[in-house]
Amino acid sequence: MPAIVNSVIEGSIAEELEIQKGDEILSIDEMQMQDMIDYNYMCKSDLLTLEIKKNNGEIEVIEIEKDFDEDLGIVFESAVFDCVKPCLNHCIFCFVDQQPKGLRDTLYIKDDDFRLSYLQGTYITLTNLTEKDKARIKSMHLGPFYVSVHTTNPDLRVEMLRNPNAGKALDNLNWFRKNKIPFHAQIVLCPGINDGKELERTLSDLAKLKNTVLSVAIVPVGITQFRKEGLKQVDKKCAIETLDIASRYKRVCCSDEFFLLAEREIPSAKYYGKFCQLEDGVGSLRMLLDDFKKYKLPQKLSKPLKISFATSYAAKYAIEKIAQKLNKIKNLTVTVNPVKSEYWGRDITVAGLITTDDLIRTVKPIETDVVFIPSVMLRPYSEDFLDGKNLNYVKKETGKEFITVQDIYSMKEVVEFLLSI
Repeated sequence: MPAIVNSVIEGSIAEELEIQKGDEILSIDEMQMQDMIDYNYMCKSDLLTLEIKKNNGEIEVIEIEKDFDEDLGIVFESAVFDCVKPCLNHCIFCFVDQQPKGLRDTLYIKDDDFRLSYLQGTYITLTNLTEKDKARIKSMHLGPFYVSVHTTNPDLRVEMLRNPNAGKALDNLNWFRKNKIPFHAQIVLCPGINDGKELERTLSDLAKLKNTVLSVAIVPVGITQFRKEGLKQVDKKCAIETLDIASRYKRVCCSDEFFLLAEREIPSAKYYGKFCQLEDGVGSLRMLLDDFKKYKLPQKLSKPLKISFATSYAAKYAIEKIAQKLNKIKNLTVTVNPVKSEYWGRDITVAGLITTDDLIRTVKPIETDVVFIPSVMLRPYSEDFLDGKNLNYVKKETGKEFITVQDIYSMKEVVEFLLSI
């Protein structure tokens, strides 16, 4: 994908130069760019020449004088301007392969690109990392990266990823350490496969890499009803064993789901350190609970109000604790309504996979004035659900008013709404 402008930041150099959505940045100082890494590097200058192909096909060459670190204010359609490196694995637990047909096209894309890992925090397996890639990483001092390790047992990793190159993971991670390239590690735990003694081996190997490993996140395998192969779901016994093993190592955190399955309290913020892998559900409940403590709640509302939280089963624990405190406000009635996933199957409990029909089925019978939903239910910068239907469709089918909470780790928007009543 070329370097196509998606938007420009208000008050920026790009706006002043009348750079517009759809324009293409051809080069900076006569050098073409592969990705945002090149773009950011080339923009570190107080004088540069920009070659732009405008919407009408005209080519403009603009000389720009600016502060050395000043950003141009261009937002691109993609972080990669050439071809995204595809995933060459066929992981036994791959969620993309567990999806039915008919969803958004973007949901079937599998990338494994170190550049997206560096720029956006996506996970890579290192199975397609070339010597050329390594040379670029080393020369530009890139990092940290997010690596899907799963296991350091070479034979087992080949079996899990179904890629003969998967067994080289530890060699690549040792190369990271040698070149002082930090990374975050992820382990998708599959009971009976990479748990127990295999997990201890993996954590022991990662511990030998010392401070190169910034954090390790252990998350349970997700299994939909479309899974054709036999994988086991993490149960209470497995969760307890995993938590106990993880507790013996530094910088290793288990996702919230392990604590819920083990029927243990969500740990304090100290356990999660810098909350390095929030997107994996590692510490999200603790962050939400601690954030809620910051707000001074009204003692009463000016009129009776009923609100509902349509949430995932994964977030139910935290939302119910918050609802208990909100229900102490006079004239306010709060209910928590976790959405059961009939579409994916009962074992899928995250908000990002909730479909419109499941949401409608949950919300329609509820007596409420307004329904709060987290923004992760929707495609970024839109009101579209993953099944292609949108929020207007849900409103029409339920007859309910909805408010989307943009910051899923905060109750600020909810509290501000209550204060406005």
